[in-house]
Amino acid sequence: MKKIFLLFLLLFTVINAQKKWSDPSISVKDLKAHLFYLASDDMKGRFSGSPEERIAADYIKNQFESYGLEPLFDGNYFQDFPFIERLELTSNNSAEILINDEKLTLKIRDDFITVPFSGKAELKARLVFAGYGISSENLEYDDYESIDVKDKIVIILRDHPEHDSAHSDFDRYASLRSKASTARDKGAAGIIFVNGYFPSDDDNLVELRYDGAPAINDFPVIQVKRDIIEKIFKAHNLDFKEIQKKIDSTKHGNPVEFQNCFAEIHTEVKEIVSNARNVGGLLKCNSGSDEYIVVGAHFDHLGIDQLKSSSMYRGGDSQIHNGADDNASGTSAMLELAEALAASRSELKRNIIFLAFSGEELGILGSTYFTNNSPVSLDKIIAMVNMDMVGRLNEENSLTVIGAGTSSAWKPLLNEKNKYDLKLTFDDAGTGGSDHQAFSNKNIPVLFFFTGTHSDYHKPSDDPDKINYEGEKKIASYILDVIKGIDRLEEKPDYVKVEAPTNRRIGKSRVYVGTVPEFGYNGEGYKLSGVTDGSPAAKAGLMSGDIIIRFGDKKVGNIYDFMHAMAEYKPGDKVEVAVLRDGKEMKFTIDLTAK
Repeated sequence: MKKIFLLFLLLFTVINAQKKWSDPSISVKDLKAHLFYLASDDMKGRFSGSPEERIAADYIKNQFESYGLEPLFDGNYFQDFPFIERLELTSNNSAEILINDEKLTLKIRDDFITVPFSGKAELKARLVFAGYGISSENLEYDDYESIDVKDKIVIILRDHPEHDSAHSDFDRYASLRSKASTARDKGAAGIIFVNGYFPSDDDNLVELRYDGAPAINDFPVIQVKRDIIEKIFKAHNLDFKEIQKKIDSTKHGNPVEFQNCFAEIHTEVKEIVSNARNVGGLLKCNSGSDEYIVVGAHFDHLGIDQLKSSSMYRGGDSQIHNGADDNASGTSAMLELAEALAASRSELKRNIIFLAFSGEELGILGSTYFTNNSPVSLDKIIAMVNMDMVGRLNEENSLTVIGAGTSSAWKPLLNEKNKYDLKLTFDDAGTGGSDHQAFSNKNIPVLFFFTGTHSDYHKPSDDPDKINYEGEKKIASYILDVIKGIDRLEEKPDYVKVEAPTNRRIGKSRVYVGTVPEFGYNGEGYKLSGVTDGSPAAKAGLMSGDIIIRFGDKKVGNIYDFMHAMAEYKPGDKVEVAVLRDGKEMKFTIDLTAK
């Protein structure tokens, strides 16, 4: 009952703080009202799926209603979608090490931790040591040389033998995911990761954090503290530290088969699923057109402690991340544009969809869900305009426009409408780590407006009092003119595919395939949101919706497996790829090219 009362009190407080007047012009007063509401401490950082996210969504919906926008989703302004909010360890996580006749019972979180992508498993098996767990023909390096790991638990060092190098070819093989894929492909039954003595003497356990991909089924992966692993080496008259030194200096594996050493491991990681919410309103034109322009911005942020890995704050205490610039500024601009365009509905040639996305900070989940579950046909969406961090216009009036090359119509239009003395910087590609990318992945022309990062980015100090409101008014007015220009185009703008390297740090590869990942997919395999026109994948016959399950002789259970498998190929190689298409397995041969 107390919780219900507190929630009611919060609702009463924030509802009374909402903007309730009508002013169709873009104004500093309105922008401030929206921003101070959405980025207040009461909203607790608007983390996806939180009560405060729901309250922010209600605020946006109420604004849409007051402008006369229609509900976008079959009579509803809301589009809910599931996501994995966090991971939890069940009671079924335990580890015992048996060294000859000695049994070591390990304590969870003190002596060991289950690695986040570990599968649910119960296993007792012999222990072997395989150095850094890297096997690469390209590097002429193999930690698995002369050792049989089949049906055994492999002890593997974190990092790689060139850990003191700022840039190393070993980097692409050093992730825990990559090492787990290698061990599984070699026939291992499970993995124990351990910190070496180099490059740092620290012995911290990994964080239990979801990495955006599914677990490795039936394959247990844990990390054990170094002092426990030391006991195994000492029991065999071996010096763990010296062995690591030798591997590092010789760049040659030093595998060890331990005698009478076993581990019994039980692992189970539970994915906690929550629901987040997009908000959509439709402004229908009077012309009868069946075409749409999407105007969007994400309204979620980091919350308090929910996304520590994304926060740039390094203090030990809990702090609300208000996200004024990121992205209450974009949401506020979107609301002002909705009000202004609704007031001039009679002038519109095309329909306009206004979207406030959630889940952007988790990996453009809301926009990806929308493009996969759109209430209107995607081929009728002629353009998507995105605003993310538009509140810090500097003294030079610098504004970056990403996606400027995704249509031949964009640059002439952008320059023509720049009557605001803005110093425009164009980035042609439709990538860039925000919600427009979900639309560009579907071959829809995009424009993403952005005033740049700053020292308060992803910190508790990103507050409303640091917004340049006059500058944001100037940007919103400019974007309004651009949207009107798009609406008045005689023809649907063409789409131009512009290649750019992904900004998601999944791995590196020397070869180019041309696949676009389906962000938010949590099933088995690597699902494609699309393929680039003219790319090796497209020429081979791969399509949007395909799920890659094998790349060459490597099993692909997720995007990390895919990147791991690509690392061993070079331009000019041909590789057979197995995919699931509509539930049926199909095989294609891809001719790999250089990046």
